Amino acid sequence: MGGESTTRTAPRSGGTGTGPVGSRTGQRLSGVAVALGLVLFLAGFGWGVVVYRPYTVPTSSMTPTINAGNRVLAERVDGGEIRRGDVVVFKDTSWVTNALVVKRVVAVGGDTVSCCTDGRLTVNGKKIEEPYLPAGSVAESTNFPEVTVPKGRLFLLGDEREGSLDSTAHLTDAAQGTVSQNAVTARVDAVVWPMDGMLERPTGFETLGALSTPGPLRTILVLIVVGGVLVLGGGAYGPIAKRTGGRSRTEPAGAR
Repeated sequence: MGGESTTRTAPRSGGTGTGPVGSRTGQRLSGVAVALGLVLFLAGFGWGVVVYRPYTVPTSSMTPTINAGNRVLAERVDGGEIRRGDVVVFKDTSWVTNALVVKRVVAVGGDTVSCCTDGRLTVNGKKIEEPYLPAGSVAESTNFPEVTVPKGRLFLLGDEREGSLDSTAHLTDAAQGTVSQNAVTARVDAVVWPMDGMLERPTGFETLGALSTPGPLRTILVLIVVGGVLVLGGGAYGPIAKRTGGRSRTEPAGAR
């Protein structure tokens, strides 16, 4: 009998075996990750487009909270949802014709507001802590007598009190500087350029009632980020598996 020879063949790829681009299970999981990632990414992006609008603040009247030229994201809201301390975007033609304005709401319908008592804004007889004002400034840089805000209207100030054309600049108007809540188109949630992040909560107004509920911006960002990571991770599986699998299957040939 002649010498016995043995021919070895590489095992075929099965349901869980390794092929040229990784296991079939791995490929399926990467496909699911990409599909889920796309759903989350598009859902978050679409939600953001529907709920938020971008706006560039042209003046420094809201410094240091928002500087001139900053890009903000403002949640589309109904004027009836506005609370004390909110930074809002609105249009009032008696203030500026055909332009949107950004100011902070310090009093709502039925409130009395004045400045200043011991250097602080007073709303309904309570002195308000305003940590968002420029460092070293005091509220009494702009004094004004007590105003009773009519129902359905808002009293608004800039955080930079000395240079802001706000309600105090219109006190002699018939509405005593107040603006209809229906003029509000959005509430600012965050400064996105530069990336200063979410606005701080105006906690000084908490003693007067509930503050606004934060918008869904954080949830939207989580959906977009997680979706993007899943798409990139799932899409990278094939090339990575191909490279690592190809190296692991390269074995030296031998004979008995």
